[in-house]
Amino acid sequence: MKKRQRPEPTRVAFVSLGCAKNLVDSEKMLGQLAEAGCVITAEDDADVIVINTCGFLDASRVEADEVIRDATEQKRAGRIGRVVVAGCLVQRDKEAILDRIDGIDALVGVNNRDDVVRAVLGNPERQASTFATGLKQGKSRKLMNAARASTRLPILKPAARQADVYLADYHPFVQIDTARLRLTPRHYAYLRISEGCDQKCTFCTIPSIRGAMHCKPPELVLAEARELVSDGAVEISLIGQDTTSYGLGEDRIEGGLASLLRQLDRVDGLRWVRLMYVYPSVLSDDMLDAIAESEHVCKYIDIPLQHINDRVLKAMHRRIDRASTERLLERIRSRIPGVTIRTTMIAGFPGETDAEFDELVAFIRDFRFDALGVFPYSLEQDTPAGRMNGQLSDEVKESRVDALMTAQQQVAFALADERIGSTFEVIVDDHAKRGAVRARHQGQAPMVDSVTHVRNCSAPPGSLVTVRCIGRDDYDLVARPTQVPLSVLSA
Repeated sequence: MKKRQRPEPTRVAFVSLGCAKNLVDSEKMLGQLAEAGCVITAEDDADVIVINTCGFLDASRVEADEVIRDATEQKRAGRIGRVVVAGCLVQRDKEAILDRIDGIDALVGVNNRDDVVRAVLGNPERQASTFATGLKQGKSRKLMNAARASTRLPILKPAARQADVYLADYHPFVQIDTARLRLTPRHYAYLRISEGCDQKCTFCTIPSIRGAMHCKPPELVLAEARELVSDGAVEISLIGQDTTSYGLGEDRIEGGLASLLRQLDRVDGLRWVRLMYVYPSVLSDDMLDAIAESEHVCKYIDIPLQHINDRVLKAMHRRIDRASTERLLERIRSRIPGVTIRTTMIAGFPGETDAEFDELVAFIRDFRFDALGVFPYSLEQDTPAGRMNGQLSDEVKESRVDALMTAQQQVAFALADERIGSTFEVIVDDHAKRGAVRARHQGQAPMVDSVTHVRNCSAPPGSLVTVRCIGRDDYDLVARPTQVPLSVLSA
């Protein structure tokens, strides 16, 4: 009897665009694909390419469209057989993506993440129709045999295939993020504690894309944290569109974020817990005390403020004014000694006057944030701010971004100079190159902040090393270990 050949697995290339929350979705989808028997590979060796898109800002949509068009061009050239587009852009634009970009085989919205395997392998009935069309066009019967015997996708003409659409408007609960195939280095990971947002800032599209806020139950958060630690993570960053509202909405959770931080602090093997995406109007003293009192919770707060002028804050619907913001920032510094405060600002919001902008610049100089990012206001048609009068030109917005970053650069360089001579702990991020490693202290979040370059160090990634700062390189710090191994001293 002739031995039946085992079908070859589908080879999948994956492109993840956007923020850390999108990265978690990508890691979960990769895990699902791997569990389904797919092989994750590079684009030049793939049968299918999956693009997990960002749709938050106009610039991110332009980037996503370029990546999708590149993939469909590869398909037309016969290098790949199927293009799957997932994520926020799909949820926002829906089937309109198919109208502007030809050659997409499947769409997967954010609420249909678990359908990614079906999207990659294709609708069986539709594939059979496609294969039959191929035979009518005179293709070999081997094509039909491949359809029956293999999960690999034959490369066919784009015109012979329709798009599979997996797109639901609402997901009634936060999705489970266990069993991920992680894209971050092994020693750090992101842990999503909530999904969606109820704040309704006038410039933001997140509620229309991700929906109302839902919180992951604490027992699931803790289980996921333990899974990540067992997979090698020693640092976890907590993420969500609004982490401070954890447990405050419809998904009422006793103790809220403060209780969750205290429980995570007791997870064996977890050395650093970092809090990201803090919303200022709901940051309580109990939360601040939990950060201050917990041994493994980083003394670090990422708190996007967006502006400081009262009129602009009201137009943004930020639910806070300048006086309240200043009192909050002082409370943060007084209740958490040595805290690092990172924020983001929006330059060029509709109607922002020169005087209002000057107020923002002066505030940045005076308060001296440890880290600050600036975005030019992005006009989003489906938001209240997009319909406001007084839209500013791109030239004005870009010039204001430059002015804010110049002001912050002066602050950041001065703060870095003040660290010279101090001693602190860092986590190593990469393998040694020419006797030095790239690392971060508790006030430096992965991917978004500056780093610390540690000389005379060969500690492997994930190691915690005590160092002394000896200088700076622009925004980055330069340091040496306080205890240098004998092998280095004798070199």
